[in-house]
Amino acid sequence: MASDREHADTRRRLALEVSGLWAGYPGKPPALEDVSFAVPEGEMVGLVGPNGAGKSTLFKSILGIIRPLLGEVRVFGNPVSETRADVAYTPQVEEVDWEFPVSVHDVVLMGRWRGSRPFRRWSREDRDAAEGAIERVGLAELANRQVGELSGGQRRRVLIARSIARGARLLLLDEPFAGLDAAVEYDLLAILDELTDEGCSILIATHDISCVASACHGACCLNRRVQGYGPPADVLTEDVLSRTFERALVPVGADREFIVAEGEGTPGRPEGG
Repeated sequence: MASDREHADTRRRLALEVSGLWAGYPGKPPALEDVSFAVPEGEMVGLVGPNGAGKSTLFKSILGIIRPLLGEVRVFGNPVSETRADVAYTPQVEEVDWEFPVSVHDVVLMGRWRGSRPFRRWSREDRDAAEGAIERVGLAELANRQVGELSGGQRRRVLIARSIARGARLLLLDEPFAGLDAAVEYDLLAILDELTDEGCSILIATHDISCVASACHGACCLNRRVQGYGPPADVLTEDVLSRTFERALVPVGADREFIVAEGEGTPGRPEGG
């Protein structure tokens, strides 16, 4: 039997550990049922599932926005209430008001805000962190550009830079590749690969199955329950993906990338999933 110290060492090697998680909203069926999976330190895990599968609820649970009905979420071995500074969330670009009159530098600098002093002055350390993050994602020449003038790929870089500036060790990315062409997606993946090489851990919610198969260390297929979790080659199979999306899949190309068949309906899910 493993000792308590060995168990603690194992937990320290996990950036994120979700165990038997049930979560949801008052007056509605649970959006998540008995969900268990992990993100090891320095790895990128792809979270795959249809709309309404519970991905947003899972992110809210990791961020401590909602409390579990049952089970637990641990970040670097600790309760989420103790590790909020270690986690950064990058929303979908559609959730951001890009017409708000702020610069790239302003948005990235907001990543340094920890919520304790809303009107505090930015320190030199804050500004250096923001400038370093902007340079890291290749936007140094656009630091003073209004965010509303940026392309879709540049906007995603801004959001990732904001998370980098925060100094978080666990990044939660919500559909970072949606609507991007292959070249821009490749550039973003190169940035994420560098971050994981440096020990950062990343959980990506995405519908891009081929991206998870080629770029992620692990895959978690979710539809209220975990339908499959492990190495992408073992998880992203026709059987698991068909259960996850509750519809037929069409394998295409030499690499057998899976495409959800057109015209197949998906049963409705509780709101907030």
